[in-house]
Amino acid sequence: MTSVLQQLKKRRLALDLKQSDMMLRAGISRQQYQRLESKGNPRLDTLELIAQALSSELMLIPKDKLGAVIAVLEQKASDQTNDPTREGANKSLSDDPWKGLLRDD
Repeated sequence: MTSVLQQLKKRRLALDLKQSDMMLRAGISRQQYQRLESKGNPRLDTLELIAQALSSELMLIPKDKLGAVIAVLEQKASDQTNDPTREGANKSLSDDPWKGLLRDD
């Protein structure tokens, strides 16, 4: 499983956003965001701001439910992979954990 910081970066790139775009979207400077992506240890309120800026939600999933959540996400990704109109449909869920979760992907 990828780290939260890796997921944030993948999501930002999937939305075709630059680190400097986060200033307007999340209210933090490019330098702050760059530091967060590279070695960050963000506060929870900062993560919430960034998630909102990336049209995302933070979730805490109990370990005993993680398998079920991943199965649902993989099924959703599989359903979209079978749709030939979806661009980038050959990416796996582990490559892109945000795949298909939001309509702007």
